[in-house]
Amino acid sequence: MSAKKIVLIVVGVLILAGIVVGTILHGRANVTKVATGKAVRQDLVSIVNGTGQIKPKTYVNVGATSFGRITHLYVKEGDHVKKGAILATVESVQPQATVAAQQAAIASSRTDVNSYIAAEKTASANIAAAKADLEQKKLDYNRAQELYKDQLIAKQDYDSKKAAYDMAVATLAQRQAAYAQAEAQTLSQRAHVNQAVASQRSNYDALDKTISRAPFDGLVTNVPVREGETVVVGIQNAEGSTLMTLADMSIITAEVKVDETDIVNLALGQPADVTVDALPGRVFKGHVTQVGDQALLRTTGIATSQSTTGTEEAKDFKVVVTLDHPSDELRPGLSATAKITTAHKSNTLTIPIQALVERNVETEKELAANAGKVKPAAKTATAKPADTKLVQGVYLVKKDRNKLRVEFVPVKTGITGATDIEVLSGLKAGDEIVTGRYKVLRTLKSGTPVKEDNTPETTASTD
Repeated sequence: MSAKKIVLIVVGVLILAGIVVGTILHGRANVTKVATGKAVRQDLVSIVNGTGQIKPKTYVNVGATSFGRITHLYVKEGDHVKKGAILATVESVQPQATVAAQQAAIASSRTDVNSYIAAEKTASANIAAAKADLEQKKLDYNRAQELYKDQLIAKQDYDSKKAAYDMAVATLAQRQAAYAQAEAQTLSQRAHVNQAVASQRSNYDALDKTISRAPFDGLVTNVPVREGETVVVGIQNAEGSTLMTLADMSIITAEVKVDETDIVNLALGQPADVTVDALPGRVFKGHVTQVGDQALLRTTGIATSQSTTGTEEAKDFKVVVTLDHPSDELRPGLSATAKITTAHKSNTLTIPIQALVERNVETEKELAANAGKVKPAAKTATAKPADTKLVQGVYLVKKDRNKLRVEFVPVKTGITGATDIEVLSGLKAGDEIVTGRYKVLRTLKSGTPVKEDNTPETTASTD
């Protein structure tokens, strides 16, 4: 074989190799690299997060109930107190003097009552004596009448007996009136005593208001005053002095704010895990006890119904989680995060959330049917109607003549977890779907040839 023929053969082989390599490279250039995943069955938990602070369910501001100078504070911030324990006292010289004076008046009135009772007894004895005397005078008068009829006594003696009898009748009536008067005076004086006792209850109340007591077992969380300061009682449209704040730590809540997009999934009784920044590693179990129905502006915390501005901004809702087993280490105001479980399903079909896209079903069907075919120019130029309805779905990876292509499949979804979402219809377990990259999913169409590339995105971006 001549050298010329050998050269021609080598050149032909090189040209053929170049054609093959070019064809392969051209084919690879038209294949889109995608990250894939599979629809799998697993337990799925839907969780809503909220941030806020620890708050006792019940707390009160113990205010001044009497005007005056604070004579003694018996507690300080952080102290635990029992119901009825004395918290503070205000000067009580005037209330004590009023109580003492009224007590003396009550004693005097009761002495007067005893005096009037003695007068009643005297008047009753006088009535008894008058009745006896009247009985005697009546007998004398009757005998005188008989003797006078028989002309045995003189008219003068008869008139004398009659006068004595009339006098006895008048004396009895007088003494009965005196007894009634004594009874009335006793009743009147007893009424005075009752009135004085009632006034004394008011005086005792005024004296008791100089002493502040704990309304329940709790924790002293704030004491804004000091001994020697003068405090005042609140009046209409003016707050009084606050001596301290007392919190009932037997029932502790986490008051958190939840985004408006999640509030529809919350309901009373849902379980929650609460973590506190000040107690790392601790998780407190609780349950939802209140779901707010008033939206709050995120920047100001003011209810939308009370806001005077018309600006649109993100809104939150207040949610209260009551801790099942509170700890003594918790303090009001500590920052807290609540993870509320809104739904839980076992062995349900799930896919990664990022696999979901929105597409026009009719357009995707047309693209899938014409995959690998040359479309007429007029048809490819057809514009998509402006009123096209978008449908949620995923791109299913299918093998077409030893090539991988994607096809849009509408799906119906259920609850959402942290990274996965439930699929109610449209897929079955084991189906392979496109999960990324995000930039690829934005422009991906049915019928597009693809190649699996599940390398991490940071690595793929450097190739």
